[in-house]
Amino acid sequence: MSPLKIKKGSSKHSAYNLRPTFSDIQETHTLAVLVENEPGVLARVIGLFSGRGYNIESLTVAEIDHEGHLSRITVVTTGTPQVIEQIKAQLGRIVEVHEVHDLTVEGASVERELALIKVSGTGEKRVEALRLADIFRAHVVDSTLESFVFQITGTPDKVDAFADLMRPLGLDEVARTGVAALARGA
Repeated sequence: MSPLKIKKGSSKHSAYNLRPTFSDIQETHTLAVLVENEPGVLARVIGLFSGRGYNIESLTVAEIDHEGHLSRITVVTTGTPQVIEQIKAQLGRIVEVHEVHDLTVEGASVERELALIKVSGTGEKRVEALRLADIFRAHVVDSTLESFVFQITGTPDKVDAFADLMRPLGLDEVARTGVAALARGA
């Protein structure tokens, strides 16, 4: 009897997939977690991330049902597909968690970011800053003789583009909030 000559990897003749199924590609996912609105629940959810070394890029919490005592925690995190699946599974095991939705996979969601951008300048630079703010639909929320503070909402790319255009005009600082996402129709 001759030995089997099996090459590494799967082929159309093999009954087994010998190729690794994991990926090294880092993906950003937005998770919406429905939880009971009780003291300590947010700490338990965030503790899951910090205890396992997962990074949170953005975090938003809001009460969605006062009578039902429910809140939505929206978390933006980065990891390989296997890590994201592990996070979702571990979140689902927490007693106070009712549902975990991956808005990135489920598709139909709206994401917005809010930023406050302070721009210092005089003369023509002030006029140009106001003109660009109008184009990007940014609002002036504070104004002095030396500076403006603009509020802008939109996709992270839109906020980045506005900040990049303001740099030559005297961008002082940028304060960004996390990404807020909501499933369409929810």
